[in-house]
Amino acid sequence: MPSLYDISPPISPSLKVWPGDTAPSREILLDTANGDTITLSTLRTTVHAGAHADGPNHYGPMPDGTPAPSIDEMPLEHYLGPCIVIDADVARGVRVTMKDLDIDLGAVDLPGRVLIRTGTFPDPTMFNEDFAALAPELVEAFAERGVITIGIDTPSVDLFDSKDLPAHKAFLRTGVAILEGLILAGVPSSGASPGETGDGGGNTQFDLIALPLKLAGFDGSPVRAVLRSL
Repeated sequence: MPSLYDISPPISPSLKVWPGDTAPSREILLDTANGDTITLSTLRTTVHAGAHADGPNHYGPMPDGTPAPSIDEMPLEHYLGPCIVIDADVARGVRVTMKDLDIDLGAVDLPGRVLIRTGTFPDPTMFNEDFAALAPELVEAFAERGVITIGIDTPSVDLFDSKDLPAHKAFLRTGVAILEGLILAGVPSSGASPGETGDGGGNTQFDLIALPLKLAGFDGSPVRAVLRSL
């Protein structure tokens, strides 16, 4: 049977969000424990909580000046379909480049979706600002090879203190979709040969299921991101 990997952190008050953003909270309006007929809750949180998809209008407008799509306008194909997980051997606080990847991009047929594991944001309940990010040249290289979605195990595809957001701008230019905040520890790598990583790697491919909510006009959405081995 296929293996399932839940790559989403729990959304709870203990989840750390970007400093200054809205942390998750729950207001209980009705509760069966108190004798009410039903339990009814209100959720308040940033749409960039935990595993989430960025809408291009989060970092738009488009290069030609037109409005960038909101998350409900993004094609679902970006978030559903064949996927691989690639390890990046990088230190904290640096951008991932092609040479950091454990895969030869010129020697493999890439699926449309790629998830990059840096290991630089290991605990979603502790916000460390020195996580790794993506080099814009890497985004463009993947786009040239037909990749339509790139995910990462950090809160952002740009570095914490980045103001000009070069990676986000590369995503905007290329039309590649962003997934952030993924939990990729324990997922087999797709890049290493069997026996190299000790994690069951060896060109493992997955189905990615990470559909955003249809939030009209919003700049992002939490996703329940899951990988199913093929």
